[in-house]
Amino acid sequence: MSKTRIAFYFIAIAGTFLLVAWLVSFMRSYTQPAPLGTARVAERRKARAEAATAATEALNTYGWVDQGKGIARMPISNAMVLTVREWQNPPAGRSNLVALAERSAAAAPAAPPPPNPYE
Repeated sequence: MSKTRIAFYFIAIAGTFLLVAWLVSFMRSYTQPAPLGTARVAERRKARAEAATAATEALNTYGWVDQGKGIARMPISNAMVLTVREWQNPPAGRSNLVALAERSAAAAPAAPPPPNPYE
C-alpha cells in the first residue's frame, strides 16, 4: 500500500475515535441529572444558621425560660462564676444542690403509670 493511503486510513480512524469521544462526552453532559437536594441544602444551611443564632443568644443573654414557674436563664459566663463561687465551700454547695433537686422533684408532676399490656 502507498503511504498516502495509510495516512488516509490513519486520519480516518483517529477522526472516528475523536468523534466517538466527543459524542460520549456530549451525551454524558446532556443526560446527567441536576445534583440532588440543592434546594434542601440551602434550606438546611438556613435552619442551621438560625439555630446557631438562637443558641448564641440563649447562652449569652438574660431571659425567661418559663416566667409562670419563675425559671430564668443567665449568660453562661455569669453562671460559671456563680457556680465556682458557690462551690468554694463544698458541703454548702452540696446541700444547696440537694435542696434544689428536692424542690424540683416535689414541683414536678408525677408521671402516669405505663399502661398494662395484659389488660
